[in-house]
Amino acid sequence: MAPLLLDIPPQPRTAEEKKVFENLWSIRPCFVYSDEYDDCTSIKGRFHQYFIHGESIDCTQWKRDFDNCVRFEKNTQDTKSALQLVESERQRRTERLRAHYRNDVWKKRDHVPEDWSKPLPESMQKEYEQSYLAAKAQELRGEKAASSGSEKSFCTIM
Repeated sequence: MAPLLLDIPPQPRTAEEKKVFENLWSIRPCFVYSDEYDDCTSIKGRFHQYFIHGESIDCTQWKRDFDNCVRFEKNTQDTKSALQLVESERQRRTERLRAHYRNDVWKKRDHVPEDWSKPLPESMQKEYEQSYLAAKAQELRGEKAASSGSEKSFCTIM
């Protein structure tokens, strides 16, 4: 369970508390760290790691994160545990986004294209009119009653 915000003083007293306040959003509920550790150490998880990485990976960081989370949850004044948890989450996020930032294949846009909201081509509009998505959109807008047995079926049997 995430730390109760009522237990945390309204204003940070130290620089460490200020850093914890600013990054409190990144701390997950404690059961998530426990679940991640259990999944990492399970037979299924180990098989997946071997298949993807060719070896078992180290799961101790999930255990450390769980322990830090429990310590911080029990004592919201324990900024050391919270800061270790925040740093672990930052490293995890950096690793997850590494490929995105290193991508040199696609040029990132500086602004939205000017014609981003132009109408679809006529052929695509005709296809859309007969789609399930269009029928549901009309239904939600109240333009058409819910489907009765006489309307076109969108069910496909292969």
